[in-house]
Amino acid sequence: MFVEPPCQQCVARVGLLASVRKGKPGKPTEFGKMIKVQEAENQIIVAYEVYDKRPADSALLVPAIEQHQQRLGVVPRVAAGDAGFFSAANETAAQKLGVAQVAVPFFGTKSVPRRKRQKERWFRKAQKWRIGCEGRISVLKRRHGLRRCLYKGDAGMHRWVGLGVIADNLINIGRVLTARLTPQKTTSDAP
Repeated sequence: MFVEPPCQQCVARVGLLASVRKGKPGKPTEFGKMIKVQEAENQIIVAYEVYDKRPADSALLVPAIEQHQQRLGVVPRVAAGDAGFFSAANETAAQKLGVAQVAVPFFGTKSVPRRKRQKERWFRKAQKWRIGCEGRISVLKRRHGLRRCLYKGDAGMHRWVGLGVIADNLINIGRVLTARLTPQKTTSDAP
């Protein structure tokens, strides 16, 4: 990560922002782009991508893991995504890449082993952590203006999203550094 060398506890989650609006504020959404957001520990966004056409979610999981490995130098221990990212081929490919736990639910007809797996503690914990990516997307939209792009053209859209991601990462890196540098109060420090 940005704060310290990649750790063995590295976790990746992938979320999708359905569209960033373009056009005038009073008008309905005329144009939009899909954005993929990859997040690691401490809510740091390690990768994002703006798509002109909406790709199938299931086609994004393995490239996201490869991108995570390329940028951080380590394969995530856990990869979490929503049901749109599921495919048996994705699970197998992620495990071959070295991901220890792939927490992507399957909402079709489940076999008994699949139902048991999705009820295991690590799977549920990873899915709860993945849900935080929805919050990250909400923060990007509200705090950093990704609800509507104010720049023109595709290059402007990429710039607008990139600036929002940088701003969010600066806030989160500052929060993490402050927490690490602030001495923890112990019970012996109490008056």
